[in-house]
Amino acid sequence: MPKKRLAQKFFAQSALELAPALLGKYLCRRIDGKTVLRARITETEAYYGTGDTACHASKGKTERNRIMWEKGGTAYVYLCYGIHNLFNIISGKSGFPEGVLIRGIEGFDGPGKLTKFLKITRDLNYADLTKSPDLWLEDGEPFLFETSKRIGIDYAEESDRNKLWRWRATE
Repeated sequence: MPKKRLAQKFFAQSALELAPALLGKYLCRRIDGKTVLRARITETEAYYGTGDTACHASKGKTERNRIMWEKGGTAYVYLCYGIHNLFNIISGKSGFPEGVLIRGIEGFDGPGKLTKFLKITRDLNYADLTKSPDLWLEDGEPFLFETSKRIGIDYAEESDRNKLWRWRATE
């Protein structure tokens, strides 16, 4: 059953506020203009600014990462390891680079698995999640959660690797 679509104000939060707030929300994807898949978000990670060495923005603005400076609610889809499309939600206000990686949905742990299931590709990069007919988020009941260190960021400085900026549903 469809829930209320999330508005711009929700995405204007900082990545550190948005990441746990996304748990329990529905990630929705329209396939072939008709079928709608809905899946509850169960795991997220925050990436926050140029000072976060795990963040794509840490080395400055490039053609690939310039999307991180967009307004909250913009989809950021990039290719990882030349194989997996990973889906992020840009957060906050335009001009400051931050975002949230969606790491898991009910039934699919892992950011590459969920994008494959929902058919999220780089064609959806820059989609406005508040207006897109093909990709959006709907309200849902929050999960209880735990925090832990982000994973897959061995390249980052130790202080950034140790930040508890990963949120996982526990129920």
